Amino acid sequence: MIALHDLLSASHEASGANAPVCRDGATVLDRAAFRARVSALITLMQMQDAQRYALCIDDPFDFACALFALFACGKEPVIPANATPGYLADLADAYDAVLTGADLPHGAQDAGADADADATCGARGAFHTIDPQAPLTLYTSGSSGTPKPIRKTLAQFNAEVHTLEKQWGALVGDATMLASVPHHHIYGLLFRVLWPLAAGRAFDRAISIEPVHLQAQIEQCGATVVVSTPAQLSRWPALPGFSTLTPAPRAFFSSGGPLALEAAQEYATAYGAAPLEIYGSTETGGIAWRRQDQTDAWQPVAGVEVRRDEEGALNVRSPHLDHAAWHRTDDKIELDADGRFRLQGRLDRVLKLDGKRVSLPELEARLALHPYVAQASIVPLEGASRERVGAVVALTEAGSAALRDEGRVLLAQTLRRHLAAYFDAVVLPRHWRFRLTLPFDARGKLPVAAVAAAFEPRADGVEVLAVARSADTLHYELRVPPTLVHFAGHFPGLPILPGVVQLHWAMHLAAEHVPAVRALASIDRLKFMAPVLPGAVLNLTLAHDAARGRVQFTYRLSGRECASGVIVYREPA
Repeated sequence: MIALHDLLSASHEASGANAPVCRDGATVLDRAAFRARVSALITLMQMQDAQRYALCIDDPFDFACALFALFACGKEPVIPANATPGYLADLADAYDAVLTGADLPHGAQDAGADADADATCGARGAFHTIDPQAPLTLYTSGSSGTPKPIRKTLAQFNAEVHTLEKQWGALVGDATMLASVPHHHIYGLLFRVLWPLAAGRAFDRAISIEPVHLQAQIEQCGATVVVSTPAQLSRWPALPGFSTLTPAPRAFFSSGGPLALEAAQEYATAYGAAPLEIYGSTETGGIAWRRQDQTDAWQPVAGVEVRRDEEGALNVRSPHLDHAAWHRTDDKIELDADGRFRLQGRLDRVLKLDGKRVSLPELEARLALHPYVAQASIVPLEGASRERVGAVVALTEAGSAALRDEGRVLLAQTLRRHLAAYFDAVVLPRHWRFRLTLPFDARGKLPVAAVAAAFEPRADGVEVLAVARSADTLHYELRVPPTLVHFAGHFPGLPILPGVVQLHWAMHLAAEHVPAVRALASIDRLKFMAPVLPGAVLNLTLAHDAARGRVQFTYRLSGRECASGVIVYREPA
C-alpha cells in the first residue's frame, strides 16, 4: 500500500513504477504511465487561473489522472453527481471551470506513449508533492432534493482505502477491479479508483454491463473482483452466463442500498458466497458490511465504532470523518449483543395521514416481511384533496406467481391485510404498483421522484400498473389514460386506441428487456380483433424466443384477445 498523497512522490518510484493501474483491453497501464499522464496535465493546469474544477470525466483512468493533477497543483476538485447541463447550472457557484475528457491534451490511448516519453521523468524533476489535507468536494442528494456539498480531504480517503485493504486486501489479492458503478460518487470513487491506486492493483477501464461482458473482461484479466450495486446484481442472475463466470470473481461488492435476500441467495448458490454489502454514506464513508448468507446484521468495518442514541439513531465514530467526535446519522438501528446492528429505516420520513403519524420506513420494513415482497418503497403522492401514499413493490417469485394467478387488485388487498395487522387503516397505501425491480439510479440510490413516477403515465402515454415474469415471458397490466393524445380525431364521437400505438407500446416495453428488439426486422402476424376504449385496462404478454430472434405480443381486454403480433429482430453482427 502507498499513501494517496505519495502517488506522485519520487521516494516510491523504485519499488512502484511497474505497479499496474489500469487495464485497457489487453494493455496494462502502470504507475509510470499514470505519473507521466498526470505530469502532462499538471503542465496544462498550472497555466490556467481557475482554482475549483468540476471534474466531469467519464473515463476512469483520465479521471484519476486529472484528479491527482489538480491535487498536485493545489487546486480543488469538485465532483458533481452527474454532468447534465441543468445539474451543473445549479452548482455554478461551486466551481470556476468544468473539466471534461474533451479538454485533456491527449486521448487516453496515448497514455502509454506519454510514459515512454517520460521514462526519465524522475531525472527531469517531474515528481510532485501533494498536501495530505488537499480538499475535495462531492455532491449528494439533500433531504429537500437540492444537491448537498460534502467537503472532505484526501487524508480521509487515504484512511478509508487503508481500512478497505486491512478488511479485504487478502481476499482481493492481485485481482483486477471490475465495476458497473460510475466513479462520480463516493462508493465508485473509493472502490473503483482510489483503493486500487493505493494498493497497486489494476482497475478495468470499461464499465461492466452484464455477465457476457464480465466474462470477456475476466478472460483478459484473470483474477477479478466485481464492484456493483443492488440494482445491477439483482438483474444479472436472470441473464445468460451468470452462473458460469470462469474463473469466478473472488468477490462481489455491493453498495447504495440493501441487496434483496433472494438475490444474495442466488449468488451464494452460484459462487459459494453472497455479495459483500457495504453500508455507509458520502458524509461518513464506509461504516459496516454484511454477507446475507451469514447474517442480515451489519458488522462495523475495522476501526469504526457505532452506538445507538436515545432516539434510536445510529451514531458513528470513524477515522474516515474529519473529527474524532460521534457523528449522528438519520438511520434508526437496533444493536445486538455482538456489536452488530440492523437497520430499521430512516428517522426523517414521517407523515401525518388523516391525523395519524406514520413512518414510511416502518411501512416499508413491515411490507418487506411478506413473502411476496422482495423490496418496497412508499412515497407521498400529490394532487389529491387528502394526503395519500403509494407503494411500489418489487415482487419475489412467489409474488409474481400470485400477481399472474390472482391479479393486481387481489394482490394489493392481500398486502393491505398484511399491513393492517400493524397499522391503522387510514395510513395504508391505497395505490399500488408492482415491478420486477425498484427504480434505482446509476449510483444505486432510490430517488423519490423516480418512485413517484411509477404512478404517472410513461413518456409514451401508457400507465404500467404491474409487471411480472415467468421464464421468458413478461406479463403486464396497463391502463390506457382517457386523456391520451392519440384519441384525438380517432374517431370523433367514438375514441378508439390506434393499433399503431398498441404496437409502439409493445415494442418499447419489449426493448427494455430485450435491447436487440431495437434492430427491428419485421412485424409478423399482426392482428387487431377488438377496439380499445379510453380508460381500458389491458393485459399484455411478451414472450421472448431468443433462439428465433422474436418476441410474440398479445393484448387481452377482460380476458378476450384484442390484438397480437410477432416482433422479429436482427441479431447484432
